[in-house]
Amino acid sequence: MRLSLTAMLFALCASLAAHAETRTMDNRLHTAARQDDVRTLQQLLAQGAQLDSRDEQGRTALLVATHDNRVAAAKALIEAGADVNAKDNIADSPYLYAGARGLNDILRLTLSHGADLKSTNRYGGTALIPAAERGHVETVQMLIDAGVDVNHLNRLHWTALMEAVVLGDGGPGHVDIVRRLLAAGADRQIADKDGVTALQHARQRGYREMEALLSH
Repeated sequence: MRLSLTAMLFALCASLAAHAETRTMDNRLHTAARQDDVRTLQQLLAQGAQLDSRDEQGRTALLVATHDNRVAAAKALIEAGADVNAKDNIADSPYLYAGARGLNDILRLTLSHGADLKSTNRYGGTALIPAAERGHVETVQMLIDAGVDVNHLNRLHWTALMEAVVLGDGGPGHVDIVRRLLAAGADRQIADKDGVTALQHARQRGYREMEALLSH
């Protein structure tokens, strides 16, 4: 019995040590991703670091790299098979975050490696909606070309078109986005929860160029 107990304790200690070693490697993987250190990333993966391990915020190494726009690290991780749709504790994924922030190099990589175009953020919006809100013209076009639904409604009952008007600044970038969304089939008749259309919002804000586009 004593030998059996000793063996069990030894196995438990070995298991805990192995777990700690794996955790350390995973932490180093996240650090390497943040530092854009591709060589270290590849070494750690070869040594057994878990590609989609999570930190305390639920972020994978790829999402960490995406947050800091570390393109080389993101590319290495994606090519190694990292999940571009893995969400953290607040429902951000590398694909969704890159789209929302206009990180087009990483967004392009996620789109070519299985990005879920129907996935939504914590507000119930696709990547296209925050991209439109923040005035990322090229990003909006990339997402339109990829096939994201231009008429998807988030929890506020707003489309990308509505957000470009209501949360935009009425400047050239947002006007261009409204133009591109309309050309892609955005429905200008979709109103918000109060029954106010994008055209009415544009008129209330004095956004004349948007008003002209939405009136046709």
